[in-house]
Amino acid sequence: MAAPTYLQRRGQLETYFDRTAVDAWSRLTSDAPVGRIRATVRAGRDRMRATLLSWLPADMTGKRLLDAGCGTGALAVEAARRGAHVVAIDLSPTLVGLARERLPQDLGTGRIDFRVGDMLDPALGEFDHVVAMDSLIHYRPADALPVIAGLAARTKNSLAFTFAPRTPALAMMHAVGRLFPRGDRAPAIEPVAERTLRHLLGANAALLAWDCARTQRIASGFYTSQALELVRR
Repeated sequence: MAAPTYLQRRGQLETYFDRTAVDAWSRLTSDAPVGRIRATVRAGRDRMRATLLSWLPADMTGKRLLDAGCGTGALAVEAARRGAHVVAIDLSPTLVGLARERLPQDLGTGRIDFRVGDMLDPALGEFDHVVAMDSLIHYRPADALPVIAGLAARTKNSLAFTFAPRTPALAMMHAVGRLFPRGDRAPAIEPVAERTLRHLLGANAALLAWDCARTQRIASGFYTSQALELVRR
C-alpha cells in the first residue's frame, strides 16, 4: 500500500501539472519559443529522453513498455515507432489530452494506449520494460523506493528511472526554494546521493533479483537529472 506521504505528494503533483502549470508545460514540450531558462530545461529533457531511449532495444516489436509519467508523450511516440505496445500513463488528464492531440500517424506497427492514473495500478499488467523519466524526482527516497519495487514486480527485463542527484548546486536551489515558497512553483525536488540510492536499492528485499546497470547524468543549465537502469538477473 502506498505511504500517506506518497499519496500527498502525488496529489500535489496532479494539481501542479494539471492546473497550475499546464500552459508552461504545454509550451516547454512543444516547438514554441521559450525563454533562456526554459530553453536549457527543454534541451536537458531532450537529452535525457534520448538517453533513456538508447537503453531500450532498437526493435521492440511485440514488447510492452510502460511510460510511467508520460507527460505529453514524446518518449512513448519514439518507443512505439520501434514497434512497442506502449502504455503511457500520467496523473494529469490535461497533459494526457495534449499527448493524444499530438499523436502522429506514423507509428508503424507500434501503438500507444494513453491513460490517466497511477503508474502503480496493477490493472496495467506486466511489461518487458519500464521507463520513468523525471516522474520520481519529487518523492523522498523512502517513498520512491516502494514505487520502484512495485514497478519492478511487474517488469520482465529492465526498469530505467531518473532521480535528482545530490550536488552542491541542486542542494542550494533546493534550500532557496524552500525559503521562498510560491503557489505556482512545482513541488520541490528531492535530491539523493547516487551512493545512497544504490545502497537503498541493494538493501530492498523486493529488488534482490535486480542489478544496477547503466547510469547517465544530464546537466543543462537549470536542468539536472540522472538516469539509472535496473536489469533483471
